[in-house]
Amino acid sequence: MSVTVLGSTGSIGTQALDVARERGYTVMALAAGRNLELLAEQVREFRPALVSVDPAVYAEAKALLPGTNLTADVCEVAVRKADVVVNAMSGLIGLAPTRAALQAGQAVALATKEAMVTAAGLIWEAASAGGGRVVPVDSEHTGVFQCLTGEDMADVAEVILTASGGPFRDGPADLGGVTPAQALRHPSWSMGPKVTIDSATLMNKGLEVMECASLYGLPPSQVGVVVHPQSLIHAAVRFRDGSLKAQFGPTDMRLPIAYAIDAAPTGMQRPGDVRGARRGPEVAGHLGWPLRGTWEFREPDFDRFPCLGLAYRAGEAGGLLPVALNAADEVAVEAFLAGQLTFTGIPRLLEQVLDETPAGTLSWDSLAETDAWARVRAWELVGVRA
Repeated sequence: MSVTVLGSTGSIGTQALDVARERGYTVMALAAGRNLELLAEQVREFRPALVSVDPAVYAEAKALLPGTNLTADVCEVAVRKADVVVNAMSGLIGLAPTRAALQAGQAVALATKEAMVTAAGLIWEAASAGGGRVVPVDSEHTGVFQCLTGEDMADVAEVILTASGGPFRDGPADLGGVTPAQALRHPSWSMGPKVTIDSATLMNKGLEVMECASLYGLPPSQVGVVVHPQSLIHAAVRFRDGSLKAQFGPTDMRLPIAYAIDAAPTGMQRPGDVRGARRGPEVAGHLGWPLRGTWEFREPDFDRFPCLGLAYRAGEAGGLLPVALNAADEVAVEAFLAGQLTFTGIPRLLEQVLDETPAGTLSWDSLAETDAWARVRAWELVGVRA
């Protein structure tokens, strides 16, 4: 098996390389940003045939990595032939290489949430045009994928994603005064600040609802959320006969990464096409994982965490609203961390941006235009609220 890893120096990228190391994969190419120290270690170990870096550090990378085939164009890496391209680039910068890889017929293990949140229709068009395949990497979506393998989508009543509930799942009732330091104290995970704040507002789960709906060809109303503090069940599917199938296991991202890499060569040819059984990957260290303890399940509180409801609203409306929501959320989180916006001001800002988002048809051009507009408008609203 040969793999390319985009975003190789980030959390998902480094864990994808852990999987490659454990399973003896050939690493064909790497794409990194500006972390040249870590990239140099990866190049020395895996000897990729092609490496891309941020254009701003290209000259420095050339000096640091003599003899390495280097480029400043991540799309050049994305289209280089490999059995699987793992796209672990976060943000809208991950869209262009996703599109390029799919149009080139590549199998993509996709960890770029924004691809399916903001551009699902365009991504599926690119896959259809070039013959590319997509499977999700995120633990919840990979859990859904495993539950649906071999099943008929017509039999699915509901897909259920689990949420840890974040740092405020047990209080306080009034979230107006919580500080960035409190919101960054996640009870379960150590993550980057953006994802941690999104977890605290439940926006992260809202984005996952939108992503899940896009991946499996479902309306957002058919994707449910349940708060599961232990985070051992990753996803479940409820069938029309009343039965439930759940995927659970250790909280180790190498497991869904390995499964996604294994499944990507077959892939999801179109939303909802998950037929064809796949063997499960073997990842060291979990064969003795114990089945014990108490597992809890709670309904999410849409009143305390209105961002979750806003995500459903944007997902149901479609068009340009998901683009605007994603962009405004990035601004709102940055403003909150900088002390320019209260925690409860985040959903109020997002709601106003959604209310003002112009109608339009999603295209690559309108996506970029709406993203830019929403960021400007969100910062204007931060100034009003400061």
